[in-house]
This record gives sequence, C-alpha cells and structure tokens, in this order.
Amino acid sequence: MSGQVLSEVSAVVAVEREAELVDSYRELVAGPLPDGLIRTELLRGPGGRWRVQSLWRDLESLHAVRANPRLAAAPRLFVQVGSEPELTVFQVSVAQLGTPVLD
Repeated sequence: MSGQVLSEVSAVVAVEREAELVDSYRELVAGPLPDGLIRTELLRGPGGRWRVQSLWRDLESLHAVRANPRLAAAPRLFVQVGSEPELTVFQVSVAQLGTPVLD
C-alpha cells in the first residue's frame, strides 16, 4: 500500500542565519513545486531547531524528488545556511482536515 508520506528535514540554524533560511524558503515555494507535493511548511522550534515538513502524495513522489539533487531543495536550504540536515520520513496512518487558518 502506498499512501501519503510526510518528510521532515530539520537542523539547528545559527541565529544570524535564520533570516537567510526564511528568505530562501520563501523564494523556493514561490516557484513551481514538484509533482506530488501536497503541502510544505517551514517551522521554527526551540533552541534554534528548524524543520521543513512536506506532505507527499506517496513515497514514489518523494523518491523521485530526492533522486534529483536539483529538486531535493529542503536539505540544500539547510546546507546553504551552514547546518547539517537530518531527514525523517513518516507514513501517514490517519489524517483529519480541519478549517484552514489564515494569517
């Protein structure tokens, strides 16, 4: 069975490089997004920990992007700001959609 998967690329980012990370992510998502990408977001956590979470149609879509270094953008964003990214992939077991929150 091949259902949706969530990729999480995370790293600790130096405070002085955070604005660069945010700007680079905004530029990235302003352009065309890869086939199979349903949703992506940049998240900031405690201790300088940042992550890009991306929801994919299926594992095959994620593998297709990761096989092409030009398209594997989330790890590259962290490397560009001097951080070592870590990748984790989760299979979506249960999902529930609520009312979207708009800024």
